[in-house]
Amino acid sequence: AGLVPPGHHAYGAKAGHALPSPSRSSLFRSCRSCATGDDGDASYPYAMTPQTLALAPRSKEEEALYVECQIAEDELRRDVVTAPMIMACGVACVSQFLCGYQTSVMNAPEKYVFPGHTTAGWSLAVSAFAIGGPLGAVLGGYLANARGRRSALLVDAVLFAAGGVLMTIAPSLAWLIAGRFVVGVASGYSSVLVPIYLGELAPPVLRGTFGTCTQFALVIGILASDVLALGIGGEDWRMLFGVTPLLAVLQLLCAPHLLESPRWLLDRDEASQLARDALRKLYGFRDAEQVEHEVSHIVGANAVHKLAEHDASALQTDLGSAFGSIYNDDLARPLLAAAVALHVAQQLCGINAVFYYSTMFFDGVIDNPLLGTTVVAAVNVAATYVAIVLMDHAGRATLLAWSAGGMLACVVLMTAALYGLLGHLVALASVAAYVAFFEVGLGPIPWLIVAEM
Repeated sequence: AGLVPPGHHAYGAKAGHALPSPSRSSLFRSCRSCATGDDGDASYPYAMTPQTLALAPRSKEEEALYVECQIAEDELRRDVVTAPMIMACGVACVSQFLCGYQTSVMNAPEKYVFPGHTTAGWSLAVSAFAIGGPLGAVLGGYLANARGRRSALLVDAVLFAAGGVLMTIAPSLAWLIAGRFVVGVASGYSSVLVPIYLGELAPPVLRGTFGTCTQFALVIGILASDVLALGIGGEDWRMLFGVTPLLAVLQLLCAPHLLESPRWLLDRDEASQLARDALRKLYGFRDAEQVEHEVSHIVGANAVHKLAEHDASALQTDLGSAFGSIYNDDLARPLLAAAVALHVAQQLCGINAVFYYSTMFFDGVIDNPLLGTTVVAAVNVAATYVAIVLMDHAGRATLLAWSAGGMLACVVLMTAALYGLLGHLVALASVAAYVAFFEVGLGPIPWLIVAEM
């Protein structure tokens, strides 16, 4: 209310003007002329920016036209993928690659790292990674908001380098545990930060595609650690651990290609010249008008987000807490329970044991345990791609049912094979199928379902 001048439509056109034709070819031009008042009439004094358009009240017909305008503009930007954008996203994804690499790198060399270590000591060395993760997630979110996405990513690279060096030169298992904790902090940090950074750099229509880079980088990192272990053997475990600081230093050397997020810059200063320079590089804009139009869209999105935060804060003040309001809502409570149950099931289904200890599973079961682990990691990468294809074509409940049922069947077969009741190849096939079923449903869906609910 109050955003639309008297005598004008809510989306910016003057009263008496015909609605823009909804054809896709003209929608983008119509929206821009409505938003800026650029219709050849110099007497039109009420130019509306995209941020006021986003906030303005609209009828159902006007809302449909506004959405069509946004879709048309997004389609025009579908091919806006420049070399600076690819470089910035690639440098950022190194952190997620290292996260996946560290997830699996302890799998192969267990027999060779400080021989004579106890089972409890090795378990602590492996789990120190998971202990550091939550701390890194909190730290990453705080620094990303306080210091910017680029600075936070550089801090993450330093953490990976420091933890990797500790693991590589570790004189004892205690030092190795300390290094694992540091890279765990760095991995939790990157798991929060990298998806945010990629989402803010990508054009809206390509945001889902760019978002898959996070998961792909992680599973490729898992595969890379297994392939290297297969190639050089667990005896050279310091070389395996040395990959982490090497890539982290390379990431720091590529820092000039890591552009700051324009959205973060504009959220703090709408007049930021650094944000405009970054947009010009990322999207290949050639003139100031294109840059300012994109700036106005980002500022408008930020305005909507802040308005939503204000409403949420008011609701929280009224009801005591956001969680309490959801819990006390008869309709929302089952959704909350479902979201929590799915995440608990994801973590307790046993998938982490496969990535951490699959070589031990296969020891004595197949001739080359490292080869079995590598096959499982390759299946993991392929299944991730299949999941991306299926996610928008099959229902979430259907995928979850197939995922959970398939994993249960694989566990039964795996256990029978480990007890010698079935052939050795069944053990390998069941572990690989177990990972594939996880990636199709129980792996990605819990993360999606929270936002969708």
